[in-house]
Amino acid sequence: MISVYIADDEAWITIGLKKLIQKYGISLISVGNGTASRESEMIIADMLHEIKEPVQYIIVNEAGASVYSASKLATEEFPNFDVGQRSAASIARRLQDPLAELVKIDPQSIGVGQYQHDMNQKKLSETLTGVVEDSVNKVGVDLNTASASLLEYISGISKAVAKNIVDYRETNGRFTNRKQLLKVAKLGPKAFEQCAGFMRITGGDNPLDATSVHPESYEAAKKLLALMGYDSNSITSGELIGLRSKVHNLKELSEKLEIGEMTLEDIIKELEKPGRDPREEMPKPILRKDVLEMKDLQPGMILKGTVRNVIDFGAFVDIGVHQDGLVHISQMRSDRRVEHPLDVVSVGDIVDVRVIEVDANKGRIALSMILDEKEAQNKKISRPAKDRRTKKDRPKKQEGLNLSGLSKFMH
Repeated sequence: MISVYIADDEAWITIGLKKLIQKYGISLISVGNGTASRESEMIIADMLHEIKEPVQYIIVNEAGASVYSASKLATEEFPNFDVGQRSAASIARRLQDPLAELVKIDPQSIGVGQYQHDMNQKKLSETLTGVVEDSVNKVGVDLNTASASLLEYISGISKAVAKNIVDYRETNGRFTNRKQLLKVAKLGPKAFEQCAGFMRITGGDNPLDATSVHPESYEAAKKLLALMGYDSNSITSGELIGLRSKVHNLKELSEKLEIGEMTLEDIIKELEKPGRDPREEMPKPILRKDVLEMKDLQPGMILKGTVRNVIDFGAFVDIGVHQDGLVHISQMRSDRRVEHPLDVVSVGDIVDVRVIEVDANKGRIALSMILDEKEAQNKKISRPAKDRRTKKDRPKKQEGLNLSGLSKFMH
C-alpha cells in the first residue's frame, strides 16, 4: 500500500507520482472525494496520458476520514505521520478493504441520513452498531490479518479479547487452527462457540478452518465428503464445485448425517466455494482513466454512476464530473410509484443513469434511472378505481431513519 501526501506544486506532484508508479508498479490510485478532489483528479488524469503504464484511478468516499486521522488509533498506527498523511493512508486502505477500515470510525461520523442529529442518539448508536456487527459477521474475518478494531465486532468478542487475540498472534506467530483461540486470554469455551465460525484461517492445519463451517459441524462435513467420495483436501483443490447438484435427496442425507436440512445446505454451499465473500456478488467499483466535465454532458447520454447520498425526494449520483447529479424520485422506476428512494437505491450502489438536463451556470445535473426516454415521458401509473386511495387512506409513513442502506456502504 502506498499513501501519497500531496503538496501544492502541480509539477512536483506529477513527477513524484510517476516515480512511485514506476518504482512500486502501481496500477490503481485512490482519490478522496473531499476538498480539492476535482483538482487532484485532473492532475492524475493528465499524468496518466503521459505514461505508458496501465494505471487507473477511482474516487473513494472519504466520509469520516478526518475523524479517524485525529483519533488515538490512527496515532498508534501511524505515529510518524501527520493528520493529512493519516487521512491519505485511510483513503487508500478503504479501497483495499472498506469494511476493515470503516469499522475504525464511529458509524455516526460516516453520515447515515439527513435527520440523524434529530434522533435519539443512544438508540441510533445501538442500531448502527448492530448493522456494523451484522456486516462484519456476514463477511467474516481472516484471523491472521484482522485488526483489533475489526475483531471486536465479531460475535462473542469484546474489545479486550480482540486486543488479546492480536497480542497472542504477535507473540506466538500466526494461527494454524481455530482451537488455538482457546489459548487466548479471556476467550473461554462459550465465546469460542460464538466466534469460531466467523474466523477464517487460510493455509492452516485443517482446510475446514478456511470456511464458515462451525467446528461443531466438522464431523458432519467430513462424513458428507466421505459419502460423496471426497476428503478434506478436496476443499482447497476446487473439486467440490457443483457439489449441490450431486445431492439428490437433501432430507434423506440430512437424516443420515444427523443434522438439519438448513445446516446441510449451508455446509454444502461453503464447501463448494470455501471462504466465499458475499461482497464479490456486488457491482464492481467504477475505475476511471479520464475526467468528464460538465460541458461534455449531453441530454440522452447513458452513464454509470455511484449513489453518494439518498434523500426524501431522490438520490445524488456521482457520474465522474465535479457535481453530483440528482435522480428525482419520479425518475427512479417506470413500472410503479416509488414511496421512498431507499426502496430502490442505497448509498454505494452502482447504477445506470440517463442525462436529462444540464445547467452549467447553476451547476445542476438532472438524471434519470429510466433509460428509455419515451418510457420516461409516457410514465403514468394507472390503477383501477377500487385500488385508488385517498390521501387519508394511505398508510402512515414510518417515522425515524431508514438504515437499510448502511450495510451496503460497509462493503
